[in-house]
Amino acid sequence: MSKPDLDNPDRIRQFVEAFYDKLLVDERLAPIFLDVANVDIREHFPRIQAYWEKLLLGENNYKRHTMNIHRQLHDKRELRSADFDQWLAYFEETVDEHFAGDKAERAKRVAGQIARNMHKALEKESGKRL
Repeated sequence: MSKPDLDNPDRIRQFVEAFYDKLLVDERLAPIFLDVANVDIREHFPRIQAYWEKLLLGENNYKRHTMNIHRQLHDKRELRSADFDQWLAYFEETVDEHFAGDKAERAKRVAGQIARNMHKALEKESGKRL
């Protein structure tokens, strides 16, 4: 049976939930989300879903500045290359486990660009190698 694409809000919600199931038990990443960022998952999931709906479906329901949020987090706890690598590995793994199609492939490409660009920007701003 073929896997569905990430082509509607319900599938994006399913992806976000499966992705965070991995992140929130990882010994490297879970403390960043739960302790440093002090994320309330009930509030965070709809925001992340809205973010990916914007990127994949062209929806206009995400209004936050992602880079500023991560700058503040980086000020509290340095985000390292290994953090971004692990985040991206879980992202790609989750997509591949549950979804296939043009939007799924686009999601992986965009996630890779986000991880690289965010890491480079934070590294440049902090003036040192992460």
